Amino acid sequence: MDEPAVTGRGIVVALGRRARMPTAAVPELAFGLMIGVLRRIHPLASELSAGAWPEAMGGTLAGRTLGILGLGRHGRPVARIGAAFGMRVAAWDRGHGPKAGDPEVERLPLDELLARSDVITIHLRLSPESRGLLDRERLARMRPGAVLINTARGAIVDEDALVETLRTGRLAGAGLDVFATEPLPAGSPLRALPNVVLTPHIGWKVDEVFHEWAAIAADQLEAYLDGRLEPGEVVAPAAFQVPGERLGGLAPG
Repeated sequence: MDEPAVTGRGIVVALGRRARMPTAAVPELAFGLMIGVLRRIHPLASELSAGAWPEAMGGTLAGRTLGILGLGRHGRPVARIGAAFGMRVAAWDRGHGPKAGDPEVERLPLDELLARSDVITIHLRLSPESRGLLDRERLARMRPGAVLINTARGAIVDEDALVETLRTGRLAGAGLDVFATEPLPAGSPLRALPNVVLTPHIGWKVDEVFHEWAAIAADQLEAYLDGRLEPGEVVAPAAFQVPGERLGGLAPG
């Protein structure tokens, strides 16, 4: 967003970051992908729909080690859900120590977490430090037969190296909601891999989120008109100090 242009026109752009539902939506999708990969739900459903009655073996989450990259607003609920599934839960959080309210998990160095986890799930922001974090070398350090889940950002994982490890069978599978290029190109080799479950970046896209955002927008508009909207709730706080029309001519009475 062009903050100088917004500020110069006195336009107040409020943030909708108070929404709670994405905190539930993304972790739930992560576990949906885990189960989808381990139980081979997508390929089996396709074969069944085509008239077959396939024989297949899958695996459970219970008893496996869950490794969480990033113990933030999504990683914390993932840890709690993993424990409820009967998983052993460990986490790495870019060197940050435990915080108040964190679930009880084993904190491990990144390479040790990769080597010990049956399922790795990524919940990091994309930053210069996290971009390409799971490169070819780190993917090779993952436990043989492990599963990778990514509902964070595609650029955190080296996709070419991931395709290679999935083709060789070193990794049992992957569940991916995000990609280096979106929409995912039609010719992407990820589309042809039978041990991958793909979703089109839908982690936060649930009805409850949009309903909550609409309610938040209405509350913030009312707060602005009543003079209760705080500078910390907007993108360009300096816009509060600029005279002129705001919100299309609406201003506190």
